[in-house]
Amino acid sequence: MKKIIIPLFLVYLFYPAAYSQQEVTLTIEKGIPQIPIAVPPFIARGSSPEIKAAAKTLHEVFTADMTYSLIYVPLKPSYYNYIRPLNPEKPDKIFFKDWDSIGAKQLLIGVVSAGEGNSILFEAKLYDVKAERFIRGKRYQADPSLMRLTAHKLADVLMINLGEPPFFTTKIVFCSNRDGNWELYMMDYDGYNQIRLTFNKIEDYMPAWSADGQKIAYTAFRNEKASLYLLHIYDQKRELIYDQGTCWGPCFSPDGKKLAFSTTRDESNTEIYLADGNTQRPRRLTVHRAVDTNPSWSPTSRELVFTSDRGGNPQIYVMDAEGSNIRRRSFGGTHHDNPSWSPRGDRIAYVSRVEAVFDIYVLDLRTDQIIKLTEGYSRNETPKWSPDGRHIIFSSNRTGTTQLYSMDLNGGHVRRLTSKGDNKLPDWARK
Repeated sequence: MKKIIIPLFLVYLFYPAAYSQQEVTLTIEKGIPQIPIAVPPFIARGSSPEIKAAAKTLHEVFTADMTYSLIYVPLKPSYYNYIRPLNPEKPDKIFFKDWDSIGAKQLLIGVVSAGEGNSILFEAKLYDVKAERFIRGKRYQADPSLMRLTAHKLADVLMINLGEPPFFTTKIVFCSNRDGNWELYMMDYDGYNQIRLTFNKIEDYMPAWSADGQKIAYTAFRNEKASLYLLHIYDQKRELIYDQGTCWGPCFSPDGKKLAFSTTRDESNTEIYLADGNTQRPRRLTVHRAVDTNPSWSPTSRELVFTSDRGGNPQIYVMDAEGSNIRRRSFGGTHHDNPSWSPRGDRIAYVSRVEAVFDIYVLDLRTDQIIKLTEGYSRNETPKWSPDGRHIIFSSNRTGTTQLYSMDLNGGHVRRLTSKGDNKLPDWARK
């Protein structure tokens, strides 16, 4: 992987007095394909428009998933013009040397046909080109309306084969005012299938997924009071979980046993509390006259990163899950906020304000190097990691309205996910 680093003195030139102790590096990385995969157009058996449409959708979505993975890189469609086409009647008769000649390491062949009733049958087989051997096959039967989900499920299988966390079927929860009021919405990782989760006349904010992906904790304003609620998304059950003081910023631990959040329960300033089974009697973690807020768990559930202005202005701190061993992890600048700990454990993403410009940075915990991911005169905020730790979702008003975007961990491949109304405060489910 080729890395282009802009020297430190240039960073100071662009952002005078922005960072005094930690090195800030603007990094552009050019990814080298790790696993070139051939994904020829899926074979449609039958003349019905439904089968042909299903084959097209399955192929497009699966190929997009592979491109987004940063692990696989699909070969260009023009490469297939140089080899013998697959026989629709005998797709298992493969001339591996043809595929090897165009640089494919793996080959995915898909066959789409009519299933039982009105369903679609999709059969996929993965091959090792160099070894000329079959790796794995999957067979799906689903309604035509579920072709995108079916393709995502197949993409997850390839991730699991490599020992990677599957995330193509995960969901993103966020806040939107597209219907006139701030409510919770949910969408697929790629921005498709956006649906509304809450329906009321009050404002719902700061959603956070539970570890099992079944519940969402969030802040709701009722009677001019900000309280914590829990939404069971599949049965639409909603319950009040805490209403002492002004509450916000919930975050579930990865082991599913704890919920950290901020509240003004005991004093006028904000502190971080920890709840387990008894949310009505949470335990206070921070004890300081400063504002402590926005907790985010480490992947081991043993540490929390949070924002505090105990040093004079908002900075990033880390503490043990019991509230001890507090240490500062950001230095310089005037405002650092919204930290998010990578599920890989090696990075913390956060927002930094430099001369009224909000951008997203990543702190490498192994080297203490800071990498700037966004650039421009817009507000780039609230970063959250994908389950595999290779992507970040965030909000930005770069187009005038506030929308959600995703990018890879080095700031590349930015993709817009929302368009209606204003959208912000996303959280990416772990499973």
